[in-house]
Amino acid sequence: MYTQFFGNFLLSKGYITNEQLFDALKEKAQKHAKLGTLAIHSGLMTAAEVDSVIVEQTHQDKKFGELTIEMGYLTDEQVKELLSIQSPDFLLLGQILLDKGIIDNTTLEKSIHDYRSENAISDLDMVLEDKDSINHLIGHFFENTGIEPSAIDTMYLELLFNSFIRFVGDDYTPLSAEICDGFSADCMVRQDIEGSYAISTYIGMSQTTAINFASRYVKEPFSVYDEYVQASLDDFLNLNNGLFLVNCSNDQALELTLTAPEHFDGQTLSFNKACKLKLLYPFGTIHFIIEF
Repeated sequence: MYTQFFGNFLLSKGYITNEQLFDALKEKAQKHAKLGTLAIHSGLMTAAEVDSVIVEQTHQDKKFGELTIEMGYLTDEQVKELLSIQSPDFLLLGQILLDKGIIDNTTLEKSIHDYRSENAISDLDMVLEDKDSINHLIGHFFENTGIEPSAIDTMYLELLFNSFIRFVGDDYTPLSAEICDGFSADCMVRQDIEGSYAISTYIGMSQTTAINFASRYVKEPFSVYDEYVQASLDDFLNLNNGLFLVNCSNDQALELTLTAPEHFDGQTLSFNKACKLKLLYPFGTIHFIIEF
């Protein structure tokens, strides 16, 4: 998640453009070896074992390394060794921007220092992503809205950003949250979380973006906007919000429920108290709205 917010940081400071960031993110994805790939390459796990962990991530909101330990594939020491091989993603992004001549060494040094300082990121955190640092990131993300996310709001948002990374792709950059009193999109789906913690969640985008989203999410090519593309957005909301309910039950002793996803394609909706998150992917812009 640090990489996505580092991209947001560089954009907000005017160091880079959207296009330059997207190009660098694409290159980063090609250079960065995921933990599962490293485990296979090291002979510590088989491809089938890696696949089983990835499937389990759709049922539990846990990092790949955590699950490999729980499922008995790797030891804690082996996971730490593999993590030490990985370059922290946001440093790799900075190096790519430097190699492309988009920023210079002075700018890179200053931006990394300022980013780490503003978000209280230590050397160890750069690899392990400390929860307190994540809370700093999300707090800064909302600083212009007048809304102070609660602990459970922050838990939901952290899960949401990670769900996009895990199930759609890590090559996105979030723009700072903004107050939203109305919104419409070619494709828009809503799902409510009900109980002692209640919010309405919406995901909206153009039809072209929805086709590309579905192709990534399902890992099959789609060429037209149809019920299968719509179903992929339903499924993403169900997956993310379902994982959130599991977390609330396990960590907060809250028993919440979900409504069935509802479509509002092309309709204009009004909100009383809502925030809109905008995620910029190379294939299009995704709008995620949370109504409190």
